Amino acid sequence: MGRASRDKRDIYYRKAKEEGWRARSAFKLLQIDEEFNLFDGVKRVVDLCAAPGSWSQVLSRKLYLPAKLAPDAKDENLPLIVAIDLQPMAPIEGVIQVQGDITNARTAEVVIRHFDGCKADLVVCDGAPDVTGLHDMDEFVQSQLLLAGLTIVTHVLKEGGKFIAKIFRGKDTSLLYCQLKLFFPVVTFAKPKSSRNSSIEAFAVCENYSPPEGFNPKDLHRLLEKVGSPSGVDDTVISAYGLQIVVVVGWKALIRCISHF
Repeated sequence: MGRASRDKRDIYYRKAKEEGWRARSAFKLLQIDEEFNLFDGVKRVVDLCAAPGSWSQVLSRKLYLPAKLAPDAKDENLPLIVAIDLQPMAPIEGVIQVQGDITNARTAEVVIRHFDGCKADLVVCDGAPDVTGLHDMDEFVQSQLLLAGLTIVTHVLKEGGKFIAKIFRGKDTSLLYCQLKLFFPVVTFAKPKSSRNSSIEAFAVCENYSPPEGFNPKDLHRLLEKVGSPSGVDDTVISAYGLQIVVVVGWKALIRCISHF
C-alpha cells in the first residue's frame, strides 16, 4: 500500500482536510500546546522551515485571530508571527513571510526588525529533510537541521522563551538532549498522538531559554562540541531532496538548503 493510500485512511489526514489545515502536522503542534501550554503569554513567535504552512496556520488561529477579534483589539497589540522558509507559501492571515535561509545571520536580523527590535517569546520548527531510510543517517541529518534552528534561536529568542523542534529518535538522542540542556533548563521529548507510531519522529520541547553567562552566538558550535559528537557518521557529502549537507570531521555540517518533510 502506497503512502497516498495510507494517508487517506488516516484520521488526522481526514480531519486536516475537513478543518482546512494545509497538512496533518497541524495537529502535532495543537497537541503539544495542550500538553505544555505553549501559547500562554506569547506575543511574538517565529516558525522556522514553515512551508507549506500548517504550523503557521495554528499560530494564526490560536494567537493572531483571537486577539484581532477581541472587542478591545488594537493593531499595535496584535501578536506578531514570522514564518521563514526557502520556499514561498500561500498567504496566512496575520503571518509575515520571510523567504530566507535559517542558517544566515541576516535572516535573524530581518526577524528582529519585524519585531521592532524585540525578541521572540516562542520559536517552532517542524522542518525535516527527505528521509533516506537509513536510520542513523536520517537521525544525524535531522539533528543538524535542529542545530541550525538553534543557531537562529540564539539570535532571536528572548531569555525565558521556548523552542519546539522536530527530532528523529535514535542512539544519539541523549547527546542532543545534553546539547539543548546547555541553553534550556527544561527539555522534554514529546510524542503527540497524531505522530504515527511507526515514525521515529518526536519533538524537543525546550523551555526557559537561559544561555550560559557571557555566551556569544558565534561560539555556539564550539560549545556544542564540548558536549560530544554524533556517532557513526564519516566525512561525506549527503544529498537529498531539497537538502545538501557537507559533513566534515565526522559531524560538523553546513546546511546548504532546507526543505520541509
